[in-house]
Amino acid sequence: MLELYNTMTRKQEVFTPRIDGEVKMFTCGPSIYGRPHVGNYRSFLWEDVLQRYLVHLGYTVQRVLNFTDVEDKAIDEAEKNNVSIEALTASNAEQFFADAQELRIDLPRSIPRSSTSVPQAVKLIQLLLEKGIAYWHEGDVFFDPLKFKDFGKLFRLDMSRWPREKKRFKKDTYPGRRWNLGDFILWHGYKRGDKVYWETDIGRGRPSWNIQDPAMITESLGYSIDISCGGIDNLYRHHDYNIAVIEAVSGEEFARYWVHGEHLLVDGRKMSKSVGNILYPEDLLKDGFGPRYLRFYLLYGHHRKPLNLTPKHLEEASRKVDLLNAMVARLLSSDADMKGKPSGPEDDEVDAAIDRLIPDFERHMNDDLNVKGAFDAVFEDLSALSGLKESGRVNPAAVRRVEEKLRTMDAVFQFLMR
Repeated sequence: MLELYNTMTRKQEVFTPRIDGEVKMFTCGPSIYGRPHVGNYRSFLWEDVLQRYLVHLGYTVQRVLNFTDVEDKAIDEAEKNNVSIEALTASNAEQFFADAQELRIDLPRSIPRSSTSVPQAVKLIQLLLEKGIAYWHEGDVFFDPLKFKDFGKLFRLDMSRWPREKKRFKKDTYPGRRWNLGDFILWHGYKRGDKVYWETDIGRGRPSWNIQDPAMITESLGYSIDISCGGIDNLYRHHDYNIAVIEAVSGEEFARYWVHGEHLLVDGRKMSKSVGNILYPEDLLKDGFGPRYLRFYLLYGHHRKPLNLTPKHLEEASRKVDLLNAMVARLLSSDADMKGKPSGPEDDEVDAAIDRLIPDFERHMNDDLNVKGAFDAVFEDLSALSGLKESGRVNPAAVRRVEEKLRTMDAVFQFLMR
């Protein structure tokens, strides 16, 4: 049975969806005011593997990945570059689709955007205003966390630190890993000179970042889902804001399981513009590291542990992939035997080695999506089978069985076979 580490409970738990055989899953997509970098793709990749593995286990997965295309940063970036926000975000979205295809990320057919979910955002705000949890202030709408029971429960925020005086935070996002102890904005009311706004039932303005994900989630998946995913940075403010907004409206638990991934470091340092070490997929691809190498490297390490990207580590990972692919090619070759001997009948040792492939794969994958452990176990099993084939003990029927199992596993991994 699949077990996942649930950030909400701080425990590894057996995965049990709300509806048997069906999974609703939300994965935070990119903010397309800029291009997603390699660290973002680490998150998108392990989320992709999680979806693929759930399908492997027989679940029907309804997944939403979103685009954040209207926020303070996007508006500022568009003005700085003297382009429309639509032109800015369109080019970054196209780049994301191209990168995702290169890295074999299976994207949902429909990707909601902040700009297409404004009516739902307005609906949520109206409901929160009616409940007295949100309120108007100088033309904007704010959420009062003190009106929501168990605010900050995902982060386990110490509410004794909450200030007695009223504070409001008007920006969409704030830098750093810190909490804004006060009320957070839901709606930016129109101000003279604003270029981005909508005419809505609550007046002219635009939804803040804090209401955009709840709007896209509830419009696409409803108010209760099974898994919510994202990077560890989302533990600060963002995911607890999502919980507060959605559960304040519905009165029900939003997500059963919360899965977070750690940072990708570059030479031991977090990627940032100030350091100048932000890398994009094309930066590594042009250096000769193909998409399969990059996919493998970003997945070969537990998603809940930081991963340090260095040229040496990437080269080592590439060699490991090449070694595996060469072994698979020899194993699946039509030659009866690497030494020219006729292939004999299947024997118990060959059967046992083949029969171990899927169970070894699943044993590690069921352990909180341990891709590294699964790959290493499969590599060891294939090494044993390669030795048996060189001895002439693997006949064509056995080869076909091996190929079938490899294709089953590679439907999840997408780097085992060329």
